[in-house]
Amino acid sequence: MTERRADPEIRLARSYLLRVAEPPAMALTAFIRVYGPVRAARLVREGECPEAVLAETSARRTLDRAKSDLAEAERNGARLVVPEDGEWPAWPLLPFDQVTQRGLRGFAPPIALWVRGDARLDEAVMSAVAVVGARAATGYGEHTATEIAYGLAQRQMPVFSGAAYGIDGAAHRGALAAGGVTAAVLGCGLDAGYPAGHAGLLKKIAETGLVISEYPFGTPPARHRFLVRNRLIAGLTEGTVVVEAGVRSGARNTATTAGVLGKVVMAVPGPIGSSMSAGCHQMIRESAATLVGSLADVIETVGKLDSSLAGRTPRPRRSTDGLGEEAMRVHGALELRAGRSAEQITTESGVPIHRVRAVLPELELDGLATRAEDGWRLTSRSRPVTPAGGGHQGQ
Repeated sequence: MTERRADPEIRLARSYLLRVAEPPAMALTAFIRVYGPVRAARLVREGECPEAVLAETSARRTLDRAKSDLAEAERNGARLVVPEDGEWPAWPLLPFDQVTQRGLRGFAPPIALWVRGDARLDEAVMSAVAVVGARAATGYGEHTATEIAYGLAQRQMPVFSGAAYGIDGAAHRGALAAGGVTAAVLGCGLDAGYPAGHAGLLKKIAETGLVISEYPFGTPPARHRFLVRNRLIAGLTEGTVVVEAGVRSGARNTATTAGVLGKVVMAVPGPIGSSMSAGCHQMIRESAATLVGSLADVIETVGKLDSSLAGRTPRPRRSTDGLGEEAMRVHGALELRAGRSAEQITTESGVPIHRVRAVLPELELDGLATRAEDGWRLTSRSRPVTPAGGGHQGQ
């Protein structure tokens, strides 16, 4: 498939939109879906948008630093990945749309993502597992997180975490020690240098993996931003392992989000008297997480390897890998044996008809759709994708 690269105008528009609203901006995200990023950016600047969008953007809509943000990213070895890029991780982020359509708040997908590192974002999320837990971790917890991350990375399964002290840092170091890919998702701008004690670690992560944020350069860390970024850790991965967590903790928040998104949730048990394992024990007791006591348990639960751990067959790329969010939804509305009109596809996918008519020829050029006498159909080489509820199971 030809590599997709967004038009500069689209990238500039999404750079502007990322700064004018604090994520997750549900109304703005829906507005972009209807009007497209370029027109949405213009309407937001002019204040010509619904009240819900104005509420999310009015404080910052005159703050247009799109060009300078993109220039600063380039100076710092970073880039803005947008849904119109082939690098965009459309498949793992698809559950955000499905959950949002059910009326749940706080689950809007990212408008775009700032990324530092040479790894491709769409490849880094393939078979990725999140390993998260307490900042004030015990030696037992840090050792367990390191061992799990090391084993996953050895088997070419990327490890995602939040770069915090404790379990997060141990997970990143374990993956790095194995020579594997690890990704840190931040609750601040890529230039914030937070946490200060992990500046060197973040630099190492970017050398072989990725450092990711939906916050523009200059955005300081804040508690609410860490909770918001947790949804990305959960959404970009196929499963989340909580190694140590209190009853109320950010790690539990990540696990809860993963469960809502239909991803695998796992928890490592600890000593019965340890407050650092109380959250894990509660999740296991309430059947909100699967108990995992070893690397073998994690891999078996995620469904990537059999229990022998004899080796891993690399997952083949789908014909739909690299499609943007709208293209994925249009593609999912097509059938192999019956043609569909653009109007029918709009109704099924929820994508505006003017965008459906623009996306269909692109799918045809990529060999994923064909125009027949009775409408648009899937091609024989393009199989329909499974909705998010079961999409993470071993493929």
